[in-house]
Amino acid sequence: MKAEAPERWWTTEQHAARRPLLLARNTVQVALRGWFTEARFIEADPPGLQVSPGNETHLMGLSTDVARPGGGGAARMYLATSPELAMKKLLAAGEERLFTFAHAWRDGEAGPLHATEFTMLEWYRSGAGYDVLMEDCAAIVAAAARAIGVRELRWRDAVCDPFAAPERLSVTEAARRYAGVDLEPTIGPDGVGDADALASEMSRAGVDPGAGDSWSDMFSRLLVARIEPRLGHGRMTVLDRYPIPEAALARPAADDPRFAERFELYVCGVELANGFGELSDPAEQRARFEADETARQAIYGLRYPLDEEFLAALAHMPEASGIALGFDRLVLLLTGAPRLDLVQWAPLRLPGDAG
Repeated sequence: MKAEAPERWWTTEQHAARRPLLLARNTVQVALRGWFTEARFIEADPPGLQVSPGNETHLMGLSTDVARPGGGGAARMYLATSPELAMKKLLAAGEERLFTFAHAWRDGEAGPLHATEFTMLEWYRSGAGYDVLMEDCAAIVAAAARAIGVRELRWRDAVCDPFAAPERLSVTEAARRYAGVDLEPTIGPDGVGDADALASEMSRAGVDPGAGDSWSDMFSRLLVARIEPRLGHGRMTVLDRYPIPEAALARPAADDPRFAERFELYVCGVELANGFGELSDPAEQRARFEADETARQAIYGLRYPLDEEFLAALAHMPEASGIALGFDRLVLLLTGAPRLDLVQWAPLRLPGDAG
């Protein structure tokens, strides 16, 4: 089920080439809706427009001005980089098991594995630990593979068994194994990353730390260059216990607050899902958001607002775990398609681009 990247996807010839991939996408989506229904989840339909696109430093949002009724001016709104903020408000409202297939938007993202507009599969479990989400991931990938009758996941020359039990590996273990870098001494007891210590450790291991980079920038460089390409071969990898500087919206681990209840699922070297034991402390979440926006200001020269309603709701949200899975990427891996736009029904083209 492969096709070349379309120049004009809407021509009958190009659509005919892509159509088997699109029908496979539909079959997978139907199967996963059935899986969630069987597991007693409720499907939500969160809005695309939000007062904040999300506050992770390097995720860039798209904005629009929405006219207020009666000539009351306009309000700046953003297309969601993830449905996460809306879904957690629903947890605060009393929902316990939620899932959604939601469109998300991230400015400046394009390539074989990226798109400005894409579909996110997110689900949340109130009262459950984040390790349950790891079990969900294994079951969901297997259900998707069974739905279209494939026995392996593929990306370029890499293959992965969708039915094999995933490997679980901590970030620190992966850094030692694949890069010869010891991350633990570079993270202080307060959870703050020591950039000088990490630069020294990376240089010792023969990894370019990047001049003037922050701890998080260097960690990202290490992850992309040395760790990610080695994950999810033969079987899926759960990369677990991210350092607190990379916690995002995850809570600290109970046994060591230098690390977070955060994991990512990798298949054939491709990041497929990002799961959290959800942080429910509004003061801590506000501090993280403000730090991220300060970093955004320094790097990109702009700031995004905080969603005050989300922070207010967070105080009422029960203990929960949640995860976001790139649905287009899942279909790509299942079908062996060489590009993400081949598994999207009507891929976005900017004015002047082919297609």
